[in-house]
Amino acid sequence: MANGDYLRRTAITRLSVSPQQAKQLEDTIDEFRTGANIATEVGWKHQETANRKLQSLVYDDIRNQTRLGSQHAILACFQAAQALRGVDERKKQGRSHSKPDFTAPTVKYDANTMTLFEDDTVSLATTDSRVKCELALPDDENGYQHQYLDNEEWEVTESTLTARDDAYFLHLGFRKPKPDTEISPAEDRTVLGVDLGIENLVVTSTVHFESGQELLHDNREFERIRGNIRQTGTESAHRTILRRGDRQERYNRDYIHRVSNRLLAEAVAHGCTPIVFEKLTNIGDSMPSGRKFHQWAHAKIVQYAEYKANEIGIEIKYINPRNTSKRCCECGHTSDENRTDRDFFECEKCGATANADYNAAKNVGWRSVRRELHDSRRTGDSQLALKSGTVKPNRGFVSYSEQEVEVVSTDKFHPPESERASAPSK
Repeated sequence: MANGDYLRRTAITRLSVSPQQAKQLEDTIDEFRTGANIATEVGWKHQETANRKLQSLVYDDIRNQTRLGSQHAILACFQAAQALRGVDERKKQGRSHSKPDFTAPTVKYDANTMTLFEDDTVSLATTDSRVKCELALPDDENGYQHQYLDNEEWEVTESTLTARDDAYFLHLGFRKPKPDTEISPAEDRTVLGVDLGIENLVVTSTVHFESGQELLHDNREFERIRGNIRQTGTESAHRTILRRGDRQERYNRDYIHRVSNRLLAEAVAHGCTPIVFEKLTNIGDSMPSGRKFHQWAHAKIVQYAEYKANEIGIEIKYINPRNTSKRCCECGHTSDENRTDRDFFECEKCGATANADYNAAKNVGWRSVRRELHDSRRTGDSQLALKSGTVKPNRGFVSYSEQEVEVVSTDKFHPPESERASAPSK
């Protein structure tokens, strides 16, 4: 089964280790990092990014220059090959790139180097001998790790051990086959349009707003404090920066996870089977300089939404966002003059006003609805989800009360008249 045919999850748990076990794990991390850098050097020189081909080139060197076992030497090759493929992808996109350098205190594990036991212990291969550690799982049996550890549907796959704050954390990888949830374009579908912006991270066509101000503020504060600490120039300051960076990264991931959870809940509440985003490459092209953090946040929101949506039968779709911020969702008029302010939209033709991100979210969803009209397999009509009802190209707005759907709202959005006139009849 191909990688894309699996749902994948990661469960993070701290390991309970003795000082001797900690020393063995630390040595293994150091050797793995060295092995990955040896493989990177050879792969960079020979422009080789395929796992097995890079392994054939550098495996003997890694075994001779490190104390890694055979399987960890192979995993180091694969880690380097993956990083080099990432460089190739950046090249194709015309983005800046450089030779990868492995500095993070991590080591990969797979079925040959790690064994999980039913008593919540794990056996890990090291450069010396195997160590058997307890998983420091939450006392509460409802801890999220148990939904994977105690469920036979989830299979343990490649995992990562990380050293952080004088402790060791195992990022356990799990996978299971994707459910058969493919939906035919012939069916009627309710679409949720999503705009990814700067002032608001997420705005949906159903008027669900996720502000990014708290996240942005916290990261600015982190950068300010990190800059102050860096000025001291001491080794202690360097370690403090690393610890704060790890905490900030965990905070950011948790924040984005919660945003994506609420986005999925919004789709489920309104019966939406596709969620439609703007293509991220187009967003990056149009985003002002100095907004790299927003690009990261947007990419993570989409990434988390994708894998969560797969499990509940919701499709993630993308459209080109060209002019979605300048087009009036009421009359279809498109002009730079419609968007004189970042947060406010006012159509110079029909006079309609709206929050600019909300106007864009409806345009994103409506563009997807319109595109499905041209699908040769279509027999039904897709509709755009709004706060108070839905809208179809050939029928206009229908409130949820008329559809016997219990969703309360005041949104009265209609498709532009020009589009209603050109839509095919049912």
